Amino acid sequence: MKAFVFPGQGSQFPGMGKELYDNSPAAREMFEKANELLGFRITDIMFSGTEDELRQTRVTQPAIFIHSVILARVMGSAFAPAMTAGHSLGEFSALVSAGALSFENGLILVAARAAAMQKACGITPSTMAAVLGIDDAVVEEVCNASADIVVPANYNSPGQIVISGTVDGVNRAAEELKSRGAKRVLILAVSGGFHSPCMEPARTELEAAIRATKFSTPVCPVYQNVTAMPARDPQQIMSNLVAQLTSPVRWTQTVNSMIADGASEFVEVGPGSVLQGLIKKINKDAVTAAATVSF
Repeated sequence: MKAFVFPGQGSQFPGMGKELYDNSPAAREMFEKANELLGFRITDIMFSGTEDELRQTRVTQPAIFIHSVILARVMGSAFAPAMTAGHSLGEFSALVSAGALSFENGLILVAARAAAMQKACGITPSTMAAVLGIDDAVVEEVCNASADIVVPANYNSPGQIVISGTVDGVNRAAEELKSRGAKRVLILAVSGGFHSPCMEPARTELEAAIRATKFSTPVCPVYQNVTAMPARDPQQIMSNLVAQLTSPVRWTQTVNSMIADGASEFVEVGPGSVLQGLIKKINKDAVTAAATVSF
């Protein structure tokens, strides 16, 4: 069975989506609809902006979502998922591509999510750090023992966890994890502590927007970050999306669940190839590929 997976923040690159815009009338129409909904020409930044311009949260999240969803649409009949999943932001792309949300409503929610997260970053100084080469259980133990806010935020692959929380909490946990034998701990260049309690103001704000949005039953199961399990019930999908902002992205567990449920090939739909690399680290026998289109 084919699983289609969608990347999150960090996969963006200058020029992303331009080939789709130039070669597909259907894609061009969707890009222009996105410009209209957002109230600014995000395509100008995607196609010819700098890396720094693309790195702004208000740009990054909609840009990756737009690229991913349009690519899935342009694939036509080649996009035939038995199951889908997305990493963090990518969960919105997965839901739209599986028919649980319209493109327009998905983009409005992604833009609201980006704005809410940016606002939350201004309330509590927070950050994230990648922890490499140490057991997940040790990372969890160090986070649980901290007097500060610091939690496992992304279970990306075995031996690669991202922690998130207040600046002091992440820095102290980073030093403790180095002393416990972590091969490397790298403070990330992000604007805040995503997928941690520091995002509670954003969660509250986004919940109101999600509850006011129409969700439908997707055409296939969508494996969600919070549970790493398949969901098709619109109410459950909405609740999991709300919880996602302050809960860890269980990507390792998600990929293992999809394999256990019969996934035999993973196709990454969107910019970059980050997820293909992570999936290979989770299961070296997994077959991975990038989504392709022919114009």
